[in-house]
Amino acid sequence: MKTIILKTILIINLLFLYNCKAQTTSDYISFYNGVVPKLNTLVSNKTQFYGQNFSNFYNELLNKQVGIVMLNYDTKTDLDTELYVLTLTFSETNMLTTATENSFQYPIVSVTFENEIPSQIKTLVTQYQAKWNPTFAQFFANMKIEKIKFIGINGYNSSDRTVK
Repeated sequence: MKTIILKTILIINLLFLYNCKAQTTSDYISFYNGVVPKLNTLVSNKTQFYGQNFSNFYNELLNKQVGIVMLNYDTKTDLDTELYVLTLTFSETNMLTTATENSFQYPIVSVTFENEIPSQIKTLVTQYQAKWNPTFAQFFANMKIEKIKFIGINGYNSSDRTVK
């Protein structure tokens, strides 16, 4: 679990290097306080999506007006080679600079699937520069969810880094 979080943080940090637009602390706090309460409403009900198609969870995100902006994929553990984990972020990478500079939490949702993510994901992520779009929604739509983790939703400046 720690390795997935560390890989996610590393990838997010690399992504923010590609975006030059500066954001203020108040912009970040506004973003965080807008999206995290919506994500928190899903935490207590996340198990209802286990064994269900990703499209059900995605539709619930849309119903809560939580838009996925970027994605990444990963293995379950460092020793695995198969891809099972989809990591979702909800803002452009330019917000990461402010979050990182201020040691703020950054909201992420990690979705582990029951079956391996098809290898075409690598090509799609490269093609679309990891930006979420309807192609990704369709690609994951019928994949069954094994578990969901909510990361970085304990308060933007909280020292509590507990995964929910």
